[in-house]
Amino acid sequence: MNRRTRAGLALLAALFLLAFAGPLLSPWGWDDTDFAAFRAPPSAEHWFGTTQSGHDVFALTLRGMRRSLLIGLLVAVLSTGLAALVGTVAGFCGGWPDRALTFGVDLLLVLPSFLVVAVLSPVLPGGWPMLVLLLAGFMWMVTARMVRAMTISLKEREYVLAARFLGVSAPRVIARHILPHLASLLAVDAALNVSVAILAESGLSYFGFGVRPPDTSLGTVVADARGSTTAYPWLFGFAAGLLVLIVLAVNLLGDGLRDALDPATRRTMP
Repeated sequence: MNRRTRAGLALLAALFLLAFAGPLLSPWGWDDTDFAAFRAPPSAEHWFGTTQSGHDVFALTLRGMRRSLLIGLLVAVLSTGLAALVGTVAGFCGGWPDRALTFGVDLLLVLPSFLVVAVLSPVLPGGWPMLVLLLAGFMWMVTARMVRAMTISLKEREYVLAARFLGVSAPRVIARHILPHLASLLAVDAALNVSVAILAESGLSYFGFGVRPPDTSLGTVVADARGSTTAYPWLFGFAAGLLVLIVLAVNLLGDGLRDALDPATRRTMP
């Protein structure tokens, strides 16, 4: 494990620990109201200060970080899994399944994904789980094309041809002989998709199209501070800083995994 991977993993682990264990250290819940402290600056009682409605910014920010991390992880798993499924089936089967799946991928690639999600998210029921499905539905196409191209090359290898000659079913050949050789690509893609999904969710939530009240995310915390960035910087500064750290940690981890798992880009690092 190289230095970049260790740094990203350590930072991400620290952020997860803060998100899930941090609220236990504070006497205030994310939905509690202190009627004696409105827009109060950080203090011993309210570590990150309070909002204009008296909510504790520390508890509110950690609640938002938990929701953003959960959305990012779910979107990454779903989108990478869908890319692996579509790409391997299209590349391995060829013929009309390949043409149909490739046409669907190309069609989705030309759609303005941010606009489509922004339009559909407020009108579809399901809350943030529906947002996860929408984001995952528009984040898998490029990876699917890469997986398809690699599958077309791998299916001509001798061990794959031998398995097919012996009558091994296509799903078993894909699972045993194709996907293990794509593990490095899929691992890096899943790691980087976490940060992409968190940024997308935060952007949508900032504009009111993502996570909606009474729930919260890092995007909604930053959005609630609009108009108060100079007078009350603690309302958005901590949430924005944690968002930057999450994206940095995930990108470091993704780059480190790429260097460690991909022979074409592997470098000797201390």
